[in-house]
Amino acid sequence: MKERLWGKWGSLPRWARWVLVVYLIGFAEGTCAHISDLVRGGIHAYAAFPHAFMRVFFVSLVFLDPLVVVLVGLVRRSGIWWGSGVMTLDVAANWISNWPSVKADPTQLLQPVGLTAITLFGLFVLVSCLPLLCAMKNAVESASHMEDPRSRLDATRVE
Repeated sequence: MKERLWGKWGSLPRWARWVLVVYLIGFAEGTCAHISDLVRGGIHAYAAFPHAFMRVFFVSLVFLDPLVVVLVGLVRRSGIWWGSGVMTLDVAANWISNWPSVKADPTQLLQPVGLTAITLFGLFVLVSCLPLLCAMKNAVESASHMEDPRSRLDATRVE
């Protein structure tokens, strides 16, 4: 299993491995941030947010972010899809919830943490999604082509 996982990572282009590492760091940080919020504020940690479905979503990130970490760590394409969906919803929910305070004080967007960082990471995930999915698909196809003994026979056949 371990060799197979390293083989999956190794079959990816270098840039794709780096993108996956950034995904792992970003979603792990999100997991820690949401766990920290829940430890400090309990189940009502997000009570200040205006809509119940957003509060439920932010609490659910305690499970969704680590799910993405596991799937991405296992080099699963589903991890990229989940990550894109989670970040799309996360960025939208944060902007909707924080819009009144941003409108009142736009300088808070200059802070290195919070809404700006979430937005930048979300854009990174969305921009890298399709190229990463293509790289993962190509890596899997080339690896399976190399492992199939019939493909070697076909390659050596002279027509």
